[in-house]
Amino acid sequence: MSALEVVFVDDHLLVLNKPSGLLSVPGRGEDKQDCLIARAQAQWPEALTVHRLDMSTSGLMVIAKGPEMQRSLSLAFAQREVHKIYEAIVAGELSATETGDADAWSDIHMPLLIDWPNRPKSKVDWEHGKPSHTQWRVKHSNLTNATRVELQPITGRTHQLRLHMMAIGHPILGDALYASPDIQAQSPRLLLHARVLQLKHPVTAEWMAFESTVPF
Repeated sequence: MSALEVVFVDDHLLVLNKPSGLLSVPGRGEDKQDCLIARAQAQWPEALTVHRLDMSTSGLMVIAKGPEMQRSLSLAFAQREVHKIYEAIVAGELSATETGDADAWSDIHMPLLIDWPNRPKSKVDWEHGKPSHTQWRVKHSNLTNATRVELQPITGRTHQLRLHMMAIGHPILGDALYASPDIQAQSPRLLLHARVLQLKHPVTAEWMAFESTVPF
């Protein structure tokens, strides 16, 4: 197992920087047992999963130490008390919001549903999907036929950011599940990174903010 990139550690939790291509939790089969939580447990046996990132996505993850911290942190995620900002490069040219305020967030409201016949994909489903909300804003538009954006998931559906950006016509470069072959081929990895993680410490109630360097 490779070394962990530890951003923060104390007696109650860890914040780790997951590389692209590494599972968050074990998959099915012996070849899918190497993952972030297994690497964490090799060093901290009490480490427990709180949330996940897609295998292709890189960036910040918080891991609990022990079941009590896992319950507390999981509740914070469920109650949307944990704030996350992702950075991505998407196909096409996006402009700032119509309000004229370049720092304002635009909203995507599209209900999502697991696409069972085509797992692991999800899909937009206006009849049966669960309410899903993403905010986005342009960070840099000085790329050729691509735009660097910040994404803020308000809900936490499977593949939400990837699906929502695809659905508005701007799939994330390198997306092997939802982008067309030519857009997938523009990057050897999914250009999506969990850059910012903000949460209250489950014991001290101190507000903590972490930021990870974007590797693309």
